[in-house]
Amino acid sequence: MIRKICNQYYLSVEGETEKWYFEHLQELINNSKEIPFKVSFDIKVNKSIISRAKSIPAIYPTKAFHICDYESNDKVHKLQFEKILEELRTVKKINKKISYKLGYSNFSFELWIILHKNQQMSLVSHRKQYVKGINKAFNEDFQFIDDYKQEKNFKRILKKITLEDVVLAINNGNKIRTMNKENSKQNYRKYGQFEYYTKNPDITVNECVEQILKECGAIKKN
Repeated sequence: MIRKICNQYYLSVEGETEKWYFEHLQELINNSKEIPFKVSFDIKVNKSIISRAKSIPAIYPTKAFHICDYESNDKVHKLQFEKILEELRTVKKINKKISYKLGYSNFSFELWIILHKNQQMSLVSHRKQYVKGINKAFNEDFQFIDDYKQEKNFKRILKKITLEDVVLAINNGNKIRTMNKENSKQNYRKYGQFEYYTKNPDITVNECVEQILKECGAIKKN
């Protein structure tokens, strides 16, 4: 039996749900007999790209992802996000071997979870409203978003997510980005090389996951 080559990735995430999701994704990839490469995710809950980068032992070219939210257009949240973008731009000063990519969700990571089952093109006025989309997508009945985030509840959601669902989420995320490029020019922003939109929905988590799946052979490269 040929031993599979393992691709290493480093991730910094904002919370436990993101950490649990990528642990699940790692398991899905590594348990598949059809995928030619395995993956190893080194995941830390850390809101700072710079802090995380300093802890990565990158002697050779190393790939890293930061998963975060654009929580709202309130001043405090905008400043928090701009700080992340500034760290993304300056991270190469820490170690030029590290290639960092930002996966963000506007408003929140719940958007990415919903996309595994359903499309979400419509605007929501508050991130707490995603609980309705979660319930519809996964046949649940959570009253509040905090209920869904409880470990036992969130991991029950994860059990309903397959690799096919992950590919669907990537495609749904790509469609959101295409929609925004065509229709949301007034909400377009660029900071360094990173492009984003101040009006939800918008997402680049799909781009990070798509890169991982292409590099391990789960989906074909263009």
